Amino acid sequence: MKNVLVVLLLSILIFGCSGTKETIDMSADEHLAYAMELYNNEDYQFSIREFQSIVLQFPGNTVNDDAQFFLAMSYYKDEQFLLAAYEFSKLIRDIKGSEFVSMSQFMLAESYYQLSPPYQLDQSYTKKAISEFQAFLDFFPVDPKGEEAERKISELNLKMAEKLFESAQIYEKMEYFNASIEYYTKVYETYHDTKYAPLAHQKKINILLEKEKISDAVENMKLFLVKYPDSEFAPEIQNLHDELSKN
Repeated sequence: MKNVLVVLLLSILIFGCSGTKETIDMSADEHLAYAMELYNNEDYQFSIREFQSIVLQFPGNTVNDDAQFFLAMSYYKDEQFLLAAYEFSKLIRDIKGSEFVSMSQFMLAESYYQLSPPYQLDQSYTKKAISEFQAFLDFFPVDPKGEEAERKISELNLKMAEKLFESAQIYEKMEYFNASIEYYTKVYETYHDTKYAPLAHQKKINILLEKEKISDAVENMKLFLVKYPDSEFAPEIQNLHDELSKN
């Protein structure tokens, strides 16, 4: 019992000394400075509370967009990515003239990027991240963060392609060949710039040959050789195409 009381007293002292400065008489600028101090000290739970307070107390003040942005950043730093995404999107929607709009758009995408799970799982957040990174590139094409956004879109597209490719393989193993062909086609049509595109197309050609759909196989070989002339599969497919064309 004594140990429990000691822990409770220590908790009261810790929380009583951290982030509890009286703010009621502070000006907007003073309150923002205090909240930023908490943020810079990585006291994100307390900075969240203070930035929320500023947003509510000073809606028309010049500090409002700073508070809104760093509220979102506090959630992000605290790894509360869904709440971060909500607050970034709120700034983009409600404070269109803010200097933080471009960075908020990037961080909105980044929040969903952090939520993107391994490829075997549901990829809803991955799709959201791709969409928001693309929106960032569309609206802010010369932003210095553009290169990073493009790199992360490529990374996320690779994950999406891998998921589709694995689904196609599963259907192929189960001998659901029509479904397998459909999924392999989606891989190389949707994610044509990933390493899975030529592999998926090659797999589709093999299934068409196994099912003796020769004319379809030949047409896909032609398409493959146009799209992926430097692929490791290109020589084999070229030989097959030449042989089948003779016959």
